[in-house]
Amino acid sequence: MTASPLLRSVSTSPQLASGFSLVLPIGRVQAMVDSTQSLVFNGVNGATGEYLLPPLTTAQVAQFALGERLTDQHQKDLKVRQFLQNEPTFRMVDDRDPKDLGQAGWGVIFARDAKPEVRNALAELLDHRRSVASASDERRYREYTGDDGHRPGESAHDFLARFGVGPGPAKPDKLPYYVLIVGDPETIPFRFQYELDVQRAVGRLHFDTVEEYAQYAHSVVVAETSVTHPRRAVFFGVHNDDDPATELSATQLVAPLAHFLREDQTEWTVDAMVGAGQATKERLGSLLGGDGTPALLFTASHGIGFPIDDPRLLSEQGALICQDWPGPEQHKGAMSRDHYLAADDIGSDAQLLGMIGFHFACYGAGTPRLDDFAHHAFQEAAPLAPHAFVAALPRRLLGHPKGGALAIVGHVERAWGCSFDWQGAGPQREVFESTFKQLMEGMPVGAAMEFFNGRYAEISVILTGELDAIKRDNLIPNDVKLARLWIANNDARGYAIIGDPAVRLSVGDAKIGVGTIGG
Repeated sequence: MTASPLLRSVSTSPQLASGFSLVLPIGRVQAMVDSTQSLVFNGVNGATGEYLLPPLTTAQVAQFALGERLTDQHQKDLKVRQFLQNEPTFRMVDDRDPKDLGQAGWGVIFARDAKPEVRNALAELLDHRRSVASASDERRYREYTGDDGHRPGESAHDFLARFGVGPGPAKPDKLPYYVLIVGDPETIPFRFQYELDVQRAVGRLHFDTVEEYAQYAHSVVVAETSVTHPRRAVFFGVHNDDDPATELSATQLVAPLAHFLREDQTEWTVDAMVGAGQATKERLGSLLGGDGTPALLFTASHGIGFPIDDPRLLSEQGALICQDWPGPEQHKGAMSRDHYLAADDIGSDAQLLGMIGFHFACYGAGTPRLDDFAHHAFQEAAPLAPHAFVAALPRRLLGHPKGGALAIVGHVERAWGCSFDWQGAGPQREVFESTFKQLMEGMPVGAAMEFFNGRYAEISVILTGELDAIKRDNLIPNDVKLARLWIANNDARGYAIIGDPAVRLSVGDAKIGVGTIGG
């Protein structure tokens, strides 16, 4: 799950079996941090209960940062985004309404050699989107297939350039604002999704079977045309014993976020389920398809990881560790299935239709083939999996045969506490607060996630500025500062939408209107 790195002395601090950790802010705990201190920043190994990778010093992580390789074009895109994001029209030209597909447009990208059966399985959703997006201008609905589809090795910049699109706010008449990528992340990489998402609202679908694509398409159409949920949101926060990471997320993110939204969204029922007796596997199961399923669910917990040769890797990586885990001091050895909720725990009778979920956990959205946190300057990129993949839990939730969820937001690779707790500044929940506020007020999930995209752009610009100054002026790197920025940049980039980015919550008594998404 969660976690910004714990800065600690290797010789004096106990090892945390969780592999997740806490930033000890300067001024609160210590006056100075040096480059020999250790950063524990990798996930829980479900097979052993130990760290997936050994701790690294801030100096080592700083060297990884010095080897960071962003393409010139991606850096330019991020700088443009960061410059424009304070403008009222930063999402799209002409200040178009992101709630209106007829203004924002909607498109779908397939791989060039994608099987036609997948497109056919999604036909119900595609026809549904076309009917609104192309109502006033047919250019605002696009299907990128065959020669127009994604080509092997193609970057987002190269893809956009083929259609006459450069950096800057989205121009829906050239390429829609909402874009759904259909395909596995080995064929259409996560990096392509990150890059395209800088200026657009991007989601991804990938299932193992044609039937799951068809079921998801049907679920979205049914949810948007005939389902209305009560306005209820649940914030589920695990707080395991002797575990700084879940203590941080439970006390500094989940509980305060629920309190803020309870005060701000008075038409909603906002429940917080935090810690002992609340954040159990049984309770989470009831929230994911049982009688307690809300319209909107946020979870913060550890995600679980497995070695590359473990048979559970593809089916359980990113599963959510619950309060049932006794914590790193009381539990040693392999994790029990009683401690975490995985895709197989979602029963055949689960009722998920119309919900949106957000899982703040390591690998909650997916896993790249190569480790983003163990390469660049001094070592070869370490393989995490035989191929990149979307996590099994969101695939199960979206493609459920009884009706699936609309979208799941999660993290590709590891997630970090620096997402909400910034070194020297303390808790920083504004991105989460703003995103959930917009979701609860009817904004499509892709547009609501723009706050996370903006944060990624801002941190990337700061990091590249630091790296440029070090190289240009031959400066001695500040290892601690550089390590924190590099980790925060990787963390901010990793948030991803699994599902159609144009879906939104259908709640209350509202009905679908012409030219709008959802209800």
